[in-house]
Amino acid sequence: MSGVRQDRRQGRDPHDGIADLAFAVTGARPLEHAAVPTLAFRLDIARTGGGPVRSVTLTTTVRIAAARRRYAPAERLSLARVFGQDDQWAAALRPLAWARLTTTVPPFDDSATVDLPVPCTHEGELAVTSYFDAVRDTVVPLDFLFNGTVFHTGADGALRTSQICWARESSYDLPAGLWHSLTARYFGGTRWLRVSREAHDDLAAYRDRHALADWDTTVRALLDGTAPVPAPEGAAAWTR
Repeated sequence: MSGVRQDRRQGRDPHDGIADLAFAVTGARPLEHAAVPTLAFRLDIARTGGGPVRSVTLTTTVRIAAARRRYAPAERLSLARVFGQDDQWAAALRPLAWARLTTTVPPFDDSATVDLPVPCTHEGELAVTSYFDAVRDTVVPLDFLFNGTVFHTGADGALRTSQICWARESSYDLPAGLWHSLTARYFGGTRWLRVSREAHDDLAAYRDRHALADWDTTVRALLDGTAPVPAPEGAAAWTR
């Protein structure tokens, strides 16, 4: 970037005037009018040292800190697909990566507040979705890990850059109900289920054979064993 000076090349103390930042996630809300369900986490940034900040290119990693809460037996059973059986939890209960975001923070002198938009998928095969499904009425402990580049004003008034180390982080307990109400608003009472082409073709043949109206009725008939007796061939026309 034009005009940026590097402290080392000037022979000065490289820590002179370096902006030091503190981060705190203080809230979450549904992001209105988003194309996909998105939670906006409120991030407060405070300058604790150095000169005024001209901008920040901030990278945020969002993780579910799964080991930071206890689990009821029913929750452990629901999470077996993610963390394994009970005897495997001690080794398998690790943070779950949820999102990685890049945010440009505008100039500020002492503090700033920005939103961190995190998309909420409803893909049933992802570990994050399985986790939220299992802990429906409690809180989900989250860790936010920050790094990036700070563009700030040095002691001599020149534009300088410094890096945010990975030690900068914040935690937040997200009510699981917020995730569920948001995804329900976008997807209603339906869920996506991915199957192989062969399984899909078998399901379609079963649906057609029993003249079932839709996929939900088809799967329910298979689970309950209540499929109607198929009509004799040629007695009724059925088209997809």
